[in-house]
Amino acid sequence: MAAAQPLAKTQPHLSVVQPDGRAGFGALRAELHARTEDRDLAELWTELATPERKTVLASARMEPRDATRSVEHMAKCDRDAIRAAIGRMSRYAQQLQNRLEESGRPHPSRELAANARRALSDGDTRAVLHWLDLIERGAK
Repeated sequence: MAAAQPLAKTQPHLSVVQPDGRAGFGALRAELHARTEDRDLAELWTELATPERKTVLASARMEPRDATRSVEHMAKCDRDAIRAAIGRMSRYAQQLQNRLEESGRPHPSRELAANARRALSDGDTRAVLHWLDLIERGAK
């Protein structure tokens, strides 16, 4: 029987992102790994204020007490629910922005607010109250 041969030296551990000359494939691969491990979600979660976290949790149908928990300590199904809620909220916000941009003009409440400011600078309290009343009832 032959004597045991020591294993050849292995190369040092390489980083996840390798320069591969394939149009950024390595960077994309690293991003996908990070997303799979929910590192992107954890980073976003730490940037959110507690009230914002509570809003996301409400959309995900989770308990508001979870707003102080770290994403890393949540179950995978909870992290998936949070990711889905953030996606829905982002799409909704984008739709609202697109509607405002498509109309080609600013929201009507901006014009009402400008009129209220003008009346305020003129010292016309009655006109200011009129414009504020219109704004509070909702610009259409």
